[in-house]
Amino acid sequence: MKKNVLVTGGLGLLGKPLISFLEKKNFNVFVLDKSKNQKRNKLIKKNKISFIYGNFQNKPLLKKIIKKKKIKIIFHTGAITQVLEGLRDPYKTYKNNIMGTINLLELIREIDSNILFIYSSSDKAYGEIKKRDYLETDKLDSVYPYDLSKTCSDLICQSYSKVYDLNVAIVRCGNLYGPGDFNKNRIIPETIISTIQNKKLKIRSSGKLVRDYLYVDDAVNAYYLIMNEMLKKGKKLLIYNVGSKDNFSVLSLVKLILKIMNKDELKPIILNKSKQEINFQKLNDKKIRKELGWKQNVSMALGLKNTINWYKKNYSFFVN
Repeated sequence: MKKNVLVTGGLGLLGKPLISFLEKKNFNVFVLDKSKNQKRNKLIKKNKISFIYGNFQNKPLLKKIIKKKKIKIIFHTGAITQVLEGLRDPYKTYKNNIMGTINLLELIREIDSNILFIYSSSDKAYGEIKKRDYLETDKLDSVYPYDLSKTCSDLICQSYSKVYDLNVAIVRCGNLYGPGDFNKNRIIPETIISTIQNKKLKIRSSGKLVRDYLYVDDAVNAYYLIMNEMLKKGKKLLIYNVGSKDNFSVLSLVKLILKIMNKDELKPIILNKSKQEINFQKLNDKKIRKELGWKQNVSMALGLKNTINWYKKNYSFFVN
């Protein structure tokens, strides 16, 4: 019998390939997204996927969906995802990211404690750990608003699982990239679009910030393996890092994109104005590799080429 799955933020970078993947795997997929952006909608092959316009801040709407659609699995990928937006509007970020997560957990507790809840956390939830990669057992100790919204939600998920015996999985990914990212402020889309326009990119930071970069299809595969582990073993709480072999500074990443696009002459301008960000992050993902057999299939070169081609093909969406 097909299982009914709800995906929040289904029109986001992770949401789109996730819902397509789940649909192909014969799940009944319901998507909750607050975006009425017709450009995004056109890029989804809807097939049997059911779209619901709305916000996970709306608890009565969530309750109606979960009960009426008999939802058995929830992927909570929706969130305010930008570090800079978090800095500009911490209240909105905390309210959206933390209370939205609590709404879903509360409804699972009230309606059916057997529902599987898979939460999209982040490497940012750890804060900054000096000079080594991050383990799932490390203390979550962030400072900046977006990071802290992930830390709080991550810990709240753990609490609901331990106190109320809910089935919860927490997925901590590095920086995701790939086709279909409409957030022009993320470093990869911004670099590609600037280069297509033959403009030099202005890097807000020092260019030395180091992050993991993971192609979104590899992340989708990790989410699917984690969901299967929950279905198979009935474990109440799972936590996995999903890292990458590709750990780059911002400047190195930009130079790689310029090289692939044959635009080496468009050397970026370093503004060095963004001081409120973590300097170095690297996830240790040995646990998911060992326990679930996950592996990174898409190289940085291939992933970037796919992404660049998508932006070239869909460039008209990004022209004001």
